[in-house]
Amino acid sequence: MIRFVNAKLNLGLNIVRRRPDGYHDLETVFYPIGVHNGTPVNPEPFSDILEITPAESTEFVFSGRKVDCPLEKNLVYKAWKVFKEAYPELPDFRIHLEKHLPDGAGLGGGSADASAVLCMLNELCGDPFDQGQLAAMALKLGADCPFFIYNSPCYAEGVGERLEAVDLDLSGWWCLLVKPEVSISTKEAFAGVTPGAPEHSLKETARLSPEEWQGRMVNDFEGSLFPNHEVLPQIKERLLGKGAVYAAMSGSGSTVFGLFRSREEAADALSEFVEHYTALCLM
Repeated sequence: MIRFVNAKLNLGLNIVRRRPDGYHDLETVFYPIGVHNGTPVNPEPFSDILEITPAESTEFVFSGRKVDCPLEKNLVYKAWKVFKEAYPELPDFRIHLEKHLPDGAGLGGGSADASAVLCMLNELCGDPFDQGQLAAMALKLGADCPFFIYNSPCYAEGVGERLEAVDLDLSGWWCLLVKPEVSISTKEAFAGVTPGAPEHSLKETARLSPEEWQGRMVNDFEGSLFPNHEVLPQIKERLLGKGAVYAAMSGSGSTVFGLFRSREEAADALSEFVEHYTALCLM
């Protein structure tokens, strides 16, 4: 079984309060990105490739972009372990991840891989678990992992695990992703934030046309990270200057994205960012 694993965008993100346990309560809108890449309408590749096949003994293989962590900390391995604990009769498989999505980009690439492992193992074993049960397993792996079980537009609260489907369809819009050579740790991302109630309801703003988002839908991490990484606000302003109707940083960065009305506009903007990693995606 082979699956092309897509990423996600945080269209907006508000940090509303610090919790007694040290974590923060968030409000965000998740949207899948890269679903159409590799198809005739959007042939540019933008996904990880996960292959799971029967084997005589369990084996993990990694290729593509280097996954720089020991096996026991790799989310693919951890997802297999969580599924094995819930389904002890799990047979042996060879699990091969070909990594292409960038790390530390705010795109959820590792979380997407983990959730894909859960879904694929579930299917290969005859679907012993429903989506709700898989989402509960995914939460053990990371706050944004449950989103990838559903892989459809969601409004999220808590640490990102309380999901609610949203009526948001960006079909026909084009997105340009720009990721500079900037690495942002979770510790750095949260260090400078000031939690507070957002000026505009994220859920309500998501119901508006993307042309009305700029200035209303925000990512609170930009306030703390942009002063420390000047390239990020520069990319955002350049995207807006090239015709993006909305531009923002995704998650805790460091990818900045712009929404364009047409492929032609997005492709024209892409030519301005040859010094950075870029991806062109039909929404």
